[in-house]
Amino acid sequence: MSDHAFQLLAIVIYMLAMIVIGWYAYKRTTNLNDYMLGGRDLGPAVTALSAGAADMSGWLLMGLPGAIYAAGLVEAWIAIGLTVGAWLNWFLVAPRLRVYTQVSKNSITIPSFLDNRLRDDTKLLRIVSGIVILVFFTFYVSSGMVSGGKFFESSFGFDYHTGLLIVAIVTVGYTLFGGFLAVSYTDFLQGLIMFLALILVPIVGIFFTGGLGETMESIQAVNPEHFSLFASTATAAGIISSVAWGLGYFGQPHIIVRFMAIKSVQETKQARRIGIGWMILSLAGAIGTALIGVAYFQQHGATIDDPETIFIVMGQTLFHPFIAGIMLAAILAAVMSTISSQLIVTSSALVEDMYKALFKKDATDKHYVMAGRLAVLVVSVIAAILGWDPDSSILDLVGFAWAGFGAAFGPTILLALYWRKLTNIGALTGMIAGAVVAYVWGQSETLSGMLYEIVPGFIINLILAVIVSLVTYKHNPEIEKEFNETLGLLKVEKKDE
Repeated sequence: MSDHAFQLLAIVIYMLAMIVIGWYAYKRTTNLNDYMLGGRDLGPAVTALSAGAADMSGWLLMGLPGAIYAAGLVEAWIAIGLTVGAWLNWFLVAPRLRVYTQVSKNSITIPSFLDNRLRDDTKLLRIVSGIVILVFFTFYVSSGMVSGGKFFESSFGFDYHTGLLIVAIVTVGYTLFGGFLAVSYTDFLQGLIMFLALILVPIVGIFFTGGLGETMESIQAVNPEHFSLFASTATAAGIISSVAWGLGYFGQPHIIVRFMAIKSVQETKQARRIGIGWMILSLAGAIGTALIGVAYFQQHGATIDDPETIFIVMGQTLFHPFIAGIMLAAILAAVMSTISSQLIVTSSALVEDMYKALFKKDATDKHYVMAGRLAVLVVSVIAAILGWDPDSSILDLVGFAWAGFGAAFGPTILLALYWRKLTNIGALTGMIAGAVVAYVWGQSETLSGMLYEIVPGFIINLILAVIVSLVTYKHNPEIEKEFNETLGLLKVEKKDE
C-alpha cells in the first residue's frame, strides 16, 4: 500500500467510528431533553473532553503550532489566557449553571435559561439570544466546512468541494440523528485522538533531534529569543489582547451547554480537573511539536512553506503512514467536533428559543425532536452554500465570533448566576451593547490593532447591564425564591461532596 492509502484507511476508520457512535446515540435519544441536552446524564470525563474538543478546533493542531514555530513562545500568551479562562469557567460557571438551569423551569438552552431566570414576558431576550447564536454559528459552521474541504484538498489531493461534502455529510449525519449525545460521545473520542497525537509527536520527535540539550541548542541557533515570553516583538497591549481571549469562555454557548448536561454538581469538580489537565497537556504538546519542528528543520538545513502545517509534516516524518493518518484524523477530529457542537446549539436556538417560543407550545416531544433534526439539516445546507467558495471571507469572522459571543453572553451569564438584581432589560441592553461594541471595534484596523475587541465589548456590557438593572429593578418573589433555592442546593451538594 502507498503512504496515501495507509493514511486514507486511517481516515475511513475514523469516519466509520463517528457514524457508529451517532447510531448508538440515536437509539438512546427518546425526547427533546435527550436530543438537546443528553438527558442531563453526562459523566465527568465525557463532559470535560467534549467541552475541550468543541472548544479547540483546528487552532490547537495548526494555528498554535504554526505561530510558535514562526515566532516562538511569545505567541503562547493566547494559550495561557485560554487556560486561565477555561479554569475560571469551570470553577465559576459550571456548578451554578448546572443547578440554576434545572431550578429555573428545567431550561435546556442558554437563551431559555436567561428568559426563565429573568422572567422576560416580552420574550425579546430569548429571541435576540437565539438570533445571535443562529447568525454567528451558521458562519462558524461554514468556516469549519471550509477547513474540512481544504484539509482533504491539501492532504489527499481531493477536489475542495468533494472534501467539504464528505466532512459535511458525516458530521451532519451523526449530529442530526444522535443529537447532543452523539455530539458529546464523538467529541470525547475526538478529544482523545487529539490528545494522543499532540503528546506523541514531541515525545518521539525529541529522539530524532538528539535529546533535550541538543534540541534547545538547535532552536536557539534559529532564534535566540524563541524561548522568551517577552521577546522584543512583544507589547503590553499585545499580551493583554492575547490573554483576554480567556474572557470569551463565559459566553460560548457550545462550551457552557456541557455544564448544563453533566450528571451532578459534584462531578463538575472532577470534570474540571480532567478538562484542565487535558487542556494543559494538549497545549504543551502543540507547543512542543512546534519547537521540535524548529530543531528538526534546523538540523536538516530545510524549511517548510507553511508554518501551520508543522504538525502534519512532523507526523508524516516521524511515523508509519498509518499512524500519520491517525495524526491527520486528529486535525479532522478538531474541525468536526467544533462543527457538530455548534450545529446542535444552533438547532436548539432555532427550535427551543424561536420556533417553540413563538409558535408551537403544545406539540409532542417527537415533533420537536424532528424539528431539531430539520434545523440541523437546514443550517448545514446554508453553511455549505456559504462555504462553497474556498476563498470565502467567512474565515475572517471566526476571531470576531469568539469575541462577539464572549462580549454578548459572558457578562450576562456571570451576572445571571451571581447577582440577584439583574433584570431582563439590563441583560438585553448589555448583550446588544457588548455585541455592537465588539463588532464596531473589530471592524476598525486601528482599534483592533491596539486591543482585542472582546475587552471593550465585555466591559461595556457589564457596566450597562448593572446600571440599567439598578434603574429597572423590581422585587420579584419567584426570582428571589429560585436564586435562594439554587444557593441552597449548591451548599447541599458541597456538603455531600
